[in-house]
Amino acid sequence: MKADYYETLGVGKGADEKELKSAFRKLAMQFHPDKNPGDANAEHKFKEIGEAYETLKDPQKRAAYDRFGHAAFENGGMGGGGFGGGGSGGFADIFEDIFGEMMGGGRQRRSGGRERGADLRYNMEITLEEAYAGKTAQIHVPTSITCDECSGSGAKPGTQPVTCGTCGGSGRVRAAQGFFSIERTCPTCHGRGQIIKDPCSKCSGQGRITEERALSVNIPAGIEDGTRIRLTGEGEAGLRGGPSGDLYIFLSLKPHEFFQRDGADLYCKVPISMTTAALGGQFEVATLDGTQTRVKIPEGTQNAKQFRLKGKGMPVLRQPAMGDLYIQIAIETPQNLNKKQRELLEEFERVSSQDNSPQSTGFFSRMKDFFEGLSE
Repeated sequence: MKADYYETLGVGKGADEKELKSAFRKLAMQFHPDKNPGDANAEHKFKEIGEAYETLKDPQKRAAYDRFGHAAFENGGMGGGGFGGGGSGGFADIFEDIFGEMMGGGRQRRSGGRERGADLRYNMEITLEEAYAGKTAQIHVPTSITCDECSGSGAKPGTQPVTCGTCGGSGRVRAAQGFFSIERTCPTCHGRGQIIKDPCSKCSGQGRITEERALSVNIPAGIEDGTRIRLTGEGEAGLRGGPSGDLYIFLSLKPHEFFQRDGADLYCKVPISMTTAALGGQFEVATLDGTQTRVKIPEGTQNAKQFRLKGKGMPVLRQPAMGDLYIQIAIETPQNLNKKQRELLEEFERVSSQDNSPQSTGFFSRMKDFFEGLSE
């Protein structure tokens, strides 16, 4: 009595195609005769799993088996479920279907040796002002282009590549070993399927030459650091007339003297004198749109205080919105005091009250209470 096909493969009746393939691959490698020389049981098991997989991988056969069991294939019912049964091409084809995926899909034919060109990378550094306004940049890229002598074929003008006699143009050669059918890259044409007997003298049979090209790159306003711009088809030319790769422009922003960027917002640290912070005042700051904006400082302004200038930041990429500019105050302590200045500051210290410096007064008061609590 034949074993249940699902049990043979060790899968449930609801197993999908992926589970069937995985189970078959594992068992086929385990019980292959080459790994079990002289083991009749392993050889029998090897045939059983092949028969089970050949049946269950076919939707019609699987449906019939699920309904009638092994009886569905007796007396010519479905053309048989064993090796060499009608329509499937035998176990060698099953093994090729499964393990051929690991070898690049051997049944795919090569397209005349044409290969896609490599993608290229170009690093571009721009200023914050250029990122703000946008620009059209001209770049020069050394790359491979299609040879104009042979039009990319790689063959001498007036001649054509010929089909490889070893692989018949497939780029692959097959070696049969028992039930296995293994495909490898053709050693004669190296997988291209064609041979160039008379190579082009200008490109030496490659179908492309190296040349520096000038390209125009559009940098949109508001572009951010690290953005990648793709120029389709502007990469390296393909071998023997194959499609070109792409060119990727990687953008980086130069550090700015005054502004730091965070998304669409800008930050600028502005130092002011201690007296301006105490008494109040104003100053003007330049913005990236080329204008001057006045910032008013109220009296008693503290260090690190921020003032928001709405709409004075960076453009939002491909949107009509604008970020903001944040002015952060940095209060500068006076240095190199002369005698008069020192006397005035000392006099100010003597007449100051707790109300003049509430933060420092409150801090040291709390600190005193903290230490007194520890000593109790």
